[in-house]
Amino acid sequence: MRYSYRTENVCPQVIEFDIEGNVITNVKFLGGGCPGNLQALPRLVEGMTVEEIEEKLGGIQCGFKGTSCADQLARAVRKAYNETQK
Repeated sequence: MRYSYRTENVCPQVIEFDIEGNVITNVKFLGGGCPGNLQALPRLVEGMTVEEIEEKLGGIQCGFKGTSCADQLARAVRKAYNETQK
């Protein structure tokens, strides 16, 4: 299932990815951000589970924003997973 998540307090406006069970693939950050970060994160998390992504990326901060692209991805995959379990 393709999922789209509207971000908060980061440069990219949207994160899109596929979720099958609790496995995440085909991550795309849309609407701005650091090109290196936005290429690296999708490659690093390809095929990871929601829990693995949360463990590795959840809580990472970018400056004084209180979040980051990585943290927003962790939040997005958890939200998507929870919604698919309803």
